[in-house]
Amino acid sequence: MDALTFWWRARLAPAEAVPHVGDQRRFDRKPCPDLCPKAPDMNDETPSSPRRAGGRAARRAMRAAPLATDKRPVRAGLEGGQLRVLSDIDIANIHEAALTALEEIGLADAPESGVEILTAAGAILGDDGRIRFPRALVEDMLAIACKDITLYGRDPVNDLHLNGKKVHFGTAGAAVHVVDVAGRDYRESTVQDLFDAARIADRLDNIHFLQRPMVCRDISDNYQMDLNTIYACCRGTTKHIGTSFTEPDYVAGALEMLHMIAGSEEAWRARPFLSNSNCFVVPPMKFATEACRVMEECINGGMPVLLLSAGMAGATAPQPVAGAIVQAVAECLAGVVYVNAIKPGHPAVFGTWPFGLDLRTGAMSVGSGEQALLTAGCAQMHHFYGIPGGAAAGASDSKLPDMQAGWEQMCSNVMAGLSGLNMVYEAAGMHASLLGFCHESLILGDDLIGQALRCVRGIEVTEETLALDVMRATCLGVDGAKGVGHYLGADQTLSRMETDYVYPSLGDRTSPKEWAEKDKPDLLENATAKKDAILAERSLAEFDPTVDAAIRSRFKVHLKL
Repeated sequence: MDALTFWWRARLAPAEAVPHVGDQRRFDRKPCPDLCPKAPDMNDETPSSPRRAGGRAARRAMRAAPLATDKRPVRAGLEGGQLRVLSDIDIANIHEAALTALEEIGLADAPESGVEILTAAGAILGDDGRIRFPRALVEDMLAIACKDITLYGRDPVNDLHLNGKKVHFGTAGAAVHVVDVAGRDYRESTVQDLFDAARIADRLDNIHFLQRPMVCRDISDNYQMDLNTIYACCRGTTKHIGTSFTEPDYVAGALEMLHMIAGSEEAWRARPFLSNSNCFVVPPMKFATEACRVMEECINGGMPVLLLSAGMAGATAPQPVAGAIVQAVAECLAGVVYVNAIKPGHPAVFGTWPFGLDLRTGAMSVGSGEQALLTAGCAQMHHFYGIPGGAAAGASDSKLPDMQAGWEQMCSNVMAGLSGLNMVYEAAGMHASLLGFCHESLILGDDLIGQALRCVRGIEVTEETLALDVMRATCLGVDGAKGVGHYLGADQTLSRMETDYVYPSLGDRTSPKEWAEKDKPDLLENATAKKDAILAERSLAEFDPTVDAAIRSRFKVHLKL
């Protein structure tokens, strides 16, 4: 029987007739002597065969047990970098243009404290109020910038080690709405929604960090909103968290809460599990005065920072992809000087986040191919400087988790991962050009990112994976026995099926017949069911009751117990 005939017979035969590798029920089916005459060891469940039944049970138990982290087919920190959308000459030209922009154009609107910090380091304040950066100053600060950053989780198992081309996916976006999948509608996001997002992200293997994905629109006081954002995120997940602060005066209260959660200021400074997402610039080429002061307070408090430049190509950044990257790089280089002038070697993520713009409508085009190129190009610039970096990918312009969302999210997530981007922000859950966040989409994104990470992992070519011995045994046989003609029962197939292949949690790979027999399961309905199951359980990141009571006594906490 040729391979094509085998495949078609396997797909069209009744479900119980053939082993369907990849389906969770694959070992519950009866063997088909015609198709798999030599593979009873994988499928045999005949009562008269206790040895095989016992072996089968043992294998099922082994597969049901979680794989060790180093055995999983995908995980945080896989090495990317296979994709290069910029040549070495392109990178050199972008670097040269960025240095020229800093030296000749400079940045406006630095706060007084920033002017003092930057000019003391060697920057020049012009008569026009703009601060310009000599090339030697930029190069000196790049030399002392932190090249190896650990973003800590409250649980050390969730620590993220940012160096080289290690890839991590997570949320971000600060959406103001939540997507109601059932009603196909949008509503304002609340602190409960944020807490739920944190709890869901905490349970998803391929979501490696949680940067605040939405704003607590039900809290009108900005100080209370900032503190409740920290409370809801930290109580929902032990993964690393990112957030922003509205005013510099709010940082002190935030640090006080973080010290309480950590156990002490000393414990916090040893393992800061929350970083400041800081839009320190207002493109084009202006400092965000208050955000810069926030950044200064965060650095003094021992908090890692994300230097975030988010220009929109054609509006607040040059329209060409290369030009948008140049401006983002220049602005973030100014941030590198700023941070290291305050505290040399302080952990700061190089956050070039240029976005695309649909000039027909004026809307952001975060799901476009151009967005994927912007992000991949930025990743190469991060590698050029040797500084851990982050950018946006995985967001969608679609209003719902539909086919448009799928192609948009996968396109930029795969390219970001293959480019070796250290921190892929907005990788799951974001819709409507960052205006809406969807819990179901966050869950579906875990499956999607799993496939993207498998692409990042690439193809291992070794003596074992070339599989000549297995091919020889399968085709020619061993010790006089005839070859079985397929690989379904091969030891290599079984031993590597969990470590080499990613099996989606919700993605449906059944045949049309099986799909119909299961009452035609709906992807979004299953995502909602998984969401409800997660939220029906208590958060695994909840604080000690004494700590929680102390926080609630000291601060106005809006989230209900």
